[in-house]
Amino acid sequence: MTTPSTPHPPSAWERLYPLLFVALWSTGFIGAKFGLPDAEPLTFLAVRYLAVLVLMGAIAWWTAAPWPRTAIEWGHIGVSGLLVHAVYLGGVFTAIGHGLPAGIAALVVGLQPVLTALGAGALLGERVRPTQWLGLAMGFAGVGLVVAHKVVAGTSGAALTTMLVPAVLALLGITAGTLYQKRFCPSFDLRTGSVVQFLPCLAVTFAIASQTETMQIRWTGAFVFALGWLVLVLSLGAVSLLNVLIRRGSAVNVASLFYLTPPTTALFAWALFGETLTGLALIGMGLAVLGVWLARR
Repeated sequence: MTTPSTPHPPSAWERLYPLLFVALWSTGFIGAKFGLPDAEPLTFLAVRYLAVLVLMGAIAWWTAAPWPRTAIEWGHIGVSGLLVHAVYLGGVFTAIGHGLPAGIAALVVGLQPVLTALGAGALLGERVRPTQWLGLAMGFAGVGLVVAHKVVAGTSGAALTTMLVPAVLALLGITAGTLYQKRFCPSFDLRTGSVVQFLPCLAVTFAIASQTETMQIRWTGAFVFALGWLVLVLSLGAVSLLNVLIRRGSAVNVASLFYLTPPTTALFAWALFGETLTGLALIGMGLAVLGVWLARR
């Protein structure tokens, strides 16, 4: 006979997980800024997935981590990986690689918390309270203010609609992936689970890249730095934190954190590359933070 476990209050370190996730996830622009000039989007991602598989496979083997026990578990974890990584990252990198301004891409993907909230009730039975809806609306408004000047500066050009398609696919991928993982595989070993998630990502991304790209890479110092950063900081650090947050919190709470990504990215760009921050953007940052606070209450 087993004694039912009782949830323990989060430690001080565990309370920092959301902020740490936002900080790490927001540095993804570093990979795009330094890596895409030397490799096409899907080729870049295929190399990234391969590096993650080699590294996490070695860690899983070295630590004798447990693997999923059934084919159904393998399938659910693999599908969640395809949606959260292959569709989302493939869409974002392709959109930016084809010239979509980062501000517009951030605004499109910024709809994710709202879509997640709409799906959480129907698919997960989660109740979204009025204060959470208010927080989601405020968060999206804040994101809009942060990227407003970039959107206005980058809306010209007849190819904008075509460039938007991959960004919309990325939005649908990260939304569906968050809901799917919370519903079908909220808990799995992070070491072996990463291998199971990235295997189909590599297969699908490589297959598409081989048919649509030249798959040529210039192994410059900037590209190697970008690849290492995306593998170690994003694919291992941020993705592991995302899996932990999905396991422990509601889908709406997790999704609301993505509102903080554009403001945090803007701060990194200001500090590292001297990009300007308008007064409107600063107001938007405050609005986004307040919105996330309301959505996560």
